[in-house]
Amino acid sequence: MGASIPRCVLSLAMAMILPLSMMGQAIPEQPAGAILHSQGGVWVNGYEARDSSAVFAGDVIETKSGATANLTLAGTTVLMSPESVGKFQADLLELDHGSVSVGTSTGFKVRVNCVLVAPVVREWTQYVVTDLNGTIQVSANKKDVNVDHEAGRGKPTTGNEASQHASVLEGQQKSFDESGICGAPVRPTSPMNGISPKWIAAGAAGVGILVFTLIHGGGSPSSPVSPATP
Repeated sequence: MGASIPRCVLSLAMAMILPLSMMGQAIPEQPAGAILHSQGGVWVNGYEARDSSAVFAGDVIETKSGATANLTLAGTTVLMSPESVGKFQADLLELDHGSVSVGTSTGFKVRVNCVLVAPVVREWTQYVVTDLNGTIQVSANKKDVNVDHEAGRGKPTTGNEASQHASVLEGQQKSFDESGICGAPVRPTSPMNGISPKWIAAGAAGVGILVFTLIHGGGSPSSPVSPATP
């Protein structure tokens, strides 16, 4: 009888310690996601999305003609115009074709090929990025944004740091030659080799893309990062 009391005490102690030890274990991080709002005509990974769908890092979003997609996540909203294709990532959108309008207070970025567009400060910034017919157009509606040629992407850099960086000031709009910065696109050695049919279809449909009308339409002054317009 006397031996059963210590065993009971030990069992209770172990029952309390085990949950506490499990709480100390690292919990795998879940990929950051966003909520997609649409009224039809928006596809995620090849399937038509319903309104208020969850999207996660690596998901490919495509908007059909006449359809838009609105992504909301912490401190950021992203509006994809009709006939646009992009891959959502945790803190950026990889734009393959089309136009996106970003409002962010968390530094959310847009990547087009080897070109990265990012807010200068982590304050509320509004900007538009359009990729159409080999020309990248960046418009800063509120606050400034940086445009950089990412090292290790596209064709080799010249080694001149200044030539790989440009700034678009609030109210300005600048255009950049995508092939001039990143090099000519790699052509497949055989039909459909390594290219998703969704991205090819979206590129073919992109001739009639809707380009956003900008409130603060500025000029297109020259830029060190190979501008398309002088």
